[in-house]
Amino acid sequence: MQSNDARIIRGAAIPTAAVGVLATAVGAGVAGVDGASGVAFGVLVAAAFFGGGLLSLGYVGRRWPDLFFGAAFLIYTTQMGILLVLLLLLRDASFLNGRAFAAGVLAGLATWLAGQVRAHLRLKTLYVEPERASVSAGDRS
Repeated sequence: MQSNDARIIRGAAIPTAAVGVLATAVGAGVAGVDGASGVAFGVLVAAAFFGGGLLSLGYVGRRWPDLFFGAAFLIYTTQMGILLVLLLLLRDASFLNGRAFAAGVLAGLATWLAGQVRAHLRLKTLYVEPERASVSAGDRS
């Protein structure tokens, strides 16, 4: 993993975890144990989906940079398909509150995206490769 990828993931995961703890406490206060488990699971699903997508895209970008946009589309559609299957499986789950789960997914999604945008804006990305140290200004002809 490149250091830029690690900074972006860290910049999104830390705020998402903090909001997840706060949202879980609110879910517990509003809907009890079912609400807390629903919110916590929702935030975890959002963080896992976005984190997994970023890790996958980082791998593809390093290994096959010419396939980056196609891979991004494939990863996104795969994530949405997995999310659909997960939502269908959890439709009648008695161990979590459905509204709390949805609130947790939305809270995790919004926080992850805000943290990722903030990390991208703070990241100093080189647009041009710097010259090697062995080539000095006087050696250029």
